[in-house]
Amino acid sequence: MKRKGLVLFLGAEAVFCIVLFLAQASLPWIFSSMIAFPFEQIGAGLRFLSLSGFVGNFFALVLYVLISLIPGAYLFFALKKRKPKGEDYLLVLLSLLLFFVLYYMVNPGLIKAPMNLGFGESMGKALLGSMIYSVLFTYIILRVLRLFFAADTGKLFTYLNILLYLLCALFVLNAFGFQFGGLLENIRALREGNKGTESGLGLSYFFLVLQYVVNALPDMLNVTVIFFAINLINELKEGKYSERAVEASGSLAKACRRALTITAISYIAFNLLQLLFFRSLRVLHGTVKIPIVSVVFMSAILLLTEILKESKALKEDNDMII
Repeated sequence: MKRKGLVLFLGAEAVFCIVLFLAQASLPWIFSSMIAFPFEQIGAGLRFLSLSGFVGNFFALVLYVLISLIPGAYLFFALKKRKPKGEDYLLVLLSLLLFFVLYYMVNPGLIKAPMNLGFGESMGKALLGSMIYSVLFTYIILRVLRLFFAADTGKLFTYLNILLYLLCALFVLNAFGFQFGGLLENIRALREGNKGTESGLGLSYFFLVLQYVVNALPDMLNVTVIFFAINLINELKEGKYSERAVEASGSLAKACRRALTITAISYIAFNLLQLLFFRSLRVLHGTVKIPIVSVVFMSAILLLTEILKESKALKEDNDMII
């Protein structure tokens, strides 16, 4: 995937996440929990179709079976090309779970009765959704590990690029999904906690938005860092001892340092601004984060840069001797 295509995809994902979390805030009866998406909405659609009449009920049943069999069907066609692996049996479990989960999503009244969960319908749907995602992500992780250990160098570069694309998508999901959802929840809590005095909440709303920007900024900076990482991988694929690979590694190290600097300064600036205006604010959020993982990652990139430089110099010396 070229950079332009990746940027367009991430932009579309960001818009989708914002719309999805706005829908959750506006339509809580059909978006009760994000982890239940899209199973809750599929269940609601199947229920509507089922209650529309005999024909609708028939098509709802057919769709229910077909959707639940998707993982099993994928496994069936995959096994025509290769031998079964241990993680493949998780797809069978996933199909069985889909039958179970979608049944309760179609009949949400049963969540609080026979299942005896001890909590509300919303939490029950979240639990059902988490069951699906836990099995799905476990399968993906085990499958990726198997592919990595069985791949040659060329395929490793390709797989690593794909993982970086997915990592970009996760950062965008966190920034424009969960962080944005947290902003909406903070605004709702501030409004409900200050009923009757809403006219004086303007500055507090502004600081909530500012807090969202500060919290989402590291994710977006990480996306830019990944762009440099993808460029480095592509250059290494073309030639491990090339000048462009060394330059790409140096650019990645600079991008890491820049991202860390901006992140640290943004947290300090936000806390200082809160301190300056704390008498006028109805809500305060102290933010202290130590980006240990980012520091370790940057150190590893700096080490890689030096290794590439030394390897390139050694190869040039060997070429001159030969």
